[in-house]
Amino acid sequence: MTGTEPRARIVARDLVKVFEDAASGAEIVALDHVSLQIYDQEFLALLGPSGCGKSTFLNILAGFERPTAGAVTLDERPIVQPGPDRGVVFQDYGLFPWMTVAQNVAFGLENRAVGRAEVQRATRRFVELVQLGGFEHRYPRELSGGMKQRVALARVLANDPQILLMDEPFASLDALTRQEMQRQLLGIWEATRKTVVFVTHSIDEALYLADRVALMTPRPGRIQEIIAVDLPRPRDLTSDEFNRVRRQAAQVLEQVLQVKP
Repeated sequence: MTGTEPRARIVARDLVKVFEDAASGAEIVALDHVSLQIYDQEFLALLGPSGCGKSTFLNILAGFERPTAGAVTLDERPIVQPGPDRGVVFQDYGLFPWMTVAQNVAFGLENRAVGRAEVQRATRRFVELVQLGGFEHRYPRELSGGMKQRVALARVLANDPQILLMDEPFASLDALTRQEMQRQLLGIWEATRKTVVFVTHSIDEALYLADRVALMTPRPGRIQEIIAVDLPRPRDLTSDEFNRVRRQAAQVLEQVLQVKP
């Protein structure tokens, strides 16, 4: 983040989300009065165990779901539906298998009736940004998992959203590919300075990437604590400073897992 008084882009106030269990009809409280401010150009990680409501919260920010109670705003305007100001990157890539890398990246721009020359320029730029130059005419079946995720990221970035919402995008990748994707994502973030909300259940990933880490409790999901990661980038996971912050986060997370509804 930059400046001494960062501007809040996204503000969630007392968000509650209740689902109905299809089998029993019982109410399931996914989010319980979640309040959070996400700042301009910030990289924020949502960290917590599976089922704690991280993805539900992200879906509300994306406009895919509406809260049962509470409110969420982007630049002081209520979020009520999806919009081009927010781009979502999922774990499962979501690429069109019949399209090439370039066609996948260009898809959103072409659907917005952008001029052909601009589509080609933007496609080249973002293919190069995710280091896939030379693979423009390959199909998803010809790519590795990490390359597919880079195409998915390039497709979102080509639409120039203000906010990047990322739902465990690297969870299915092997360890070495995941580390490389983390490095590339940070390079892209430093180049574009998008506001990023990144869902993960990995302490190391959250601390390596984020300015702040919001720790969530098991269901019903609440924000238990927010940890500021005041470490310079690039971060060395083997350094004493990183491991000091990691121990702090692990202790808090252990307490979080013991929190009862």
